[in-house]
Amino acid sequence: MFMGRYIRSISIAFLLLGVFLLASPSESHAQIAVGISVSFGPPELPVYEQSICPAEGYIWTPGYWAWDEDDQDYYWVPGTWVVAPEVGFLWTPGYWAWGGNGFFFHEGYWGPVVGFYGGINYGFGYFGHGYEGGHWDHDHFFYNRTVNNINVTEIHNVYNTNVVINNRTRVSYNGGNGGLNERASREEEAAARERHIPPVSAQMQHVQAARADRSLRASENHGKPPVAATPRPGAFNDRGIVAAREGGRYNPPPKSENRASRTTTSVSPAGGSDRPPNRAYHPNELPPIDRRPVPNTGNAKVDQKYQQQQDKLRAQQDRDRQKLQQKQEQDHQRLAQQQANEAKKQQTEQRHQQQTEQLQQKHVQQQQKLEQHQQPHSNPPSKGKH
Repeated sequence: MFMGRYIRSISIAFLLLGVFLLASPSESHAQIAVGISVSFGPPELPVYEQSICPAEGYIWTPGYWAWDEDDQDYYWVPGTWVVAPEVGFLWTPGYWAWGGNGFFFHEGYWGPVVGFYGGINYGFGYFGHGYEGGHWDHDHFFYNRTVNNINVTEIHNVYNTNVVINNRTRVSYNGGNGGLNERASREEEAAARERHIPPVSAQMQHVQAARADRSLRASENHGKPPVAATPRPGAFNDRGIVAAREGGRYNPPPKSENRASRTTTSVSPAGGSDRPPNRAYHPNELPPIDRRPVPNTGNAKVDQKYQQQQDKLRAQQDRDRQKLQQKQEQDHQRLAQQQANEAKKQQTEQRHQQQTEQLQQKHVQQQQKLEQHQQPHSNPPSKGKH
């Protein structure tokens, strides 16, 4: 039973996947539209206040609607403050956009310049293009107090600059019926070619926690999530959480008409596809490794040992992915430095795909072996009376 769920989870390209970037001056690789093509767009963005910044070095990542294929429903991922993975890096939010036969989610990423995020007005400095919430000065981040909730008694790197907001809409997707008609600028296209870092582990865990919270489903909250923002990733019970004060319009079609097809494609900021569907070329494009459920065998020590083994295996598999991802990123950097031709790049990508598939298969086998080892304990033989 556990193995079946695990195989199913890795077969679904989950929305929260990493960004593929081949750093080449002649190509425009950007956010990847991954996972699911949804037939109808997400709800409007709710109206909410920003949680207070917990400490210097945190950067605001706005909330957005994600899709859960199992429930065929959107759910709210609260806005939150995240420590930048590198000095000088900023967050480019993800966004939904019409892809010709459905809406696709383009994953956000960290990089030295904010790229295209669909023209969506997420607020708090992300008003459709660029970022007005702050900037780096050497190794310190300075916050614009006019758009950020900052405690100046604790954070002194602040300034005040008024921002003119031209985009007042709360529409949460680009293109399609009722979506925003925005295209990437030349600067945003150039930003897409910069070195990127996919969402960090804290952000991935934040999304997983949101997905598990039934109250954040659009069908439950009708576009007005009870937790709209948190001070830190995953802190859904923190006293600093903020509820939405106004919901967004949500008019989903009947359940029988909800259709979501699985596909994976890379879409440039200005439109167009350059990635074959249903491929995971790199480890950061694989679905997150879920924590496996612990069976209730009636033996607390056995169950506890199994949980410890699961945690150890999950941590090791995360390290395996990170190690391979770093190696492949080094390959990308070498290609860029060597100004490699297209054939060489394709050969490298094919090798990366094989490496990623082999790693995924290895992890499936590891999980299967662990669960098979647990099965004899799950059903202990009954002792008859002699």
